[in-house]
Amino acid sequence: MVYVFLADGFEEIEALGTVDILRRSELDVKTVSINETLEVCGTHGIKVFADILTDEVKEDEVDAIVLPGGLPGADNLENCKFVTDLITKANSEKKIIAAICAAPKIPGVMGLLNGLHATCYPGFEGKLFSAKTSHKRLVCDKNFITAKGAGVTDEFAIAIAAALGKGIAAKRAVKGMFY
Repeated sequence: MVYVFLADGFEEIEALGTVDILRRSELDVKTVSINETLEVCGTHGIKVFADILTDEVKEDEVDAIVLPGGLPGADNLENCKFVTDLITKANSEKKIIAAICAAPKIPGVMGLLNGLHATCYPGFEGKLFSAKTSHKRLVCDKNFITAKGAGVTDEFAIAIAAALGKGIAAKRAVKGMFY
């Protein structure tokens, strides 16, 4: 299962575009609200209803964790103990951890990117503690996938799908969307 975590202030394109492409790629995806309710409000005021709450996440079924950026969404995810504990567990099991825009700062601050190549939205490089920061749009290193921002959502989603064995389906889906 791919779990896409949503916090108030999430970047809508990064979250929902990724979910859309991953589902078109035939992957099982659940959006997860870190709020007490399913309703989550994006950084541009778009309200969505997540599929589940954090207490419904099946930790033994995690294939990938997706962390959208946006502010204060990335800050809210970083301050959620459930999210950081799950990232720690997923990383120890070498599960995919994908973060875009400001969200790479979450594993960065946690010290999980030490010695790895990573990218993020410009200005957040200082939060990627001991990572080898890159100016590339997308960086994959070991079990981490990082991307710069909303304009890279399609590439980000394709990389996640490819890491989960659905790269061809993702490329076909994106081609059909005329990206």
